[in-house]
Amino acid sequence: MNDPGREVLKRAVFIAGPTSSGKSALAVEWARRHGGEIVCADAFQLYREFPVLSAQPSEAERARVPHHLFGAAGCADAMDAARYAQMALAVIAEIVARGRIPFVVGGSGLYIHALTSGLPDVPAIDPEIRERVRAMKLRDMVRALGELDPAALDIIDSRNPRRVARRLEICLKSGRPASEVLAPNPPVAGLRGVVLAPRREDLHDRIARAVGERLSGGAVEEVRAVRQSAGLTARQILGWREITGLLDGSISLEECREQLTSATRRYAKRQLTWFRSKLTLPPVDPTAVTPEILERTARLPGLP
Repeated sequence: MNDPGREVLKRAVFIAGPTSSGKSALAVEWARRHGGEIVCADAFQLYREFPVLSAQPSEAERARVPHHLFGAAGCADAMDAARYAQMALAVIAEIVARGRIPFVVGGSGLYIHALTSGLPDVPAIDPEIRERVRAMKLRDMVRALGELDPAALDIIDSRNPRRVARRLEICLKSGRPASEVLAPNPPVAGLRGVVLAPRREDLHDRIARAVGERLSGGAVEEVRAVRQSAGLTARQILGWREITGLLDGSISLEECREQLTSATRRYAKRQLTWFRSKLTLPPVDPTAVTPEILERTARLPGLP
């Protein structure tokens, strides 16, 4: 049964997809055409200190249609999916109450899932389990998680100690695979929108260009400015590891660009895997169809 508080999502339009797939530009065009307003669904575009690194909408895009929740949090804030869902639902309800159409735009699968389905009931982790797991080396955590929950390694970044540790803690506490404990609830029925899924070579080219533009456009300065003050959640932003390596002098600018490009491509692959398996919206290649076909696919005609 759908949560009554989420029924308002039937009035929204979702534009999901991997990084650099063209979500922002499409959202602006659709929102202008249909009297809409854009709501952030990207975990790191919520942070005001990272407009370049997180590829937040430009000032020109924001001037064309109202945007919400982009830069709504400080990088010291401990944001999570549950808090995001509460904030986004409130904004979406306000937009609908004004007779406008919310366009929910982003690539953070967990945040979109929290918004559309709610979050599973995850057991509290005993301090003893947490201490034991956090004392392990990353390779040992990955090996243990692979034995207890091999499916988890297909959907998380196995180089991210925080994410690996969290999954392993859930396995040890519940006695079940974390993927089973975290299995998604069904989303609100009747959602409309699309998942942008460009061809692999097109997406890789777009990512390479985007990474170069971010590094030359101020992303390094953004990380330098908050390096000491950013919280643990903000430090998970894609590019933090590579740029801090550059700032430390352990890698060159070219090595930073290459490493960040590779990491972003891997992240985009995980995003597509998530959306294909978890989100009941049609995938489309935005370069292979006309705007009219896109609109029919997303079920936009006859809005509200």
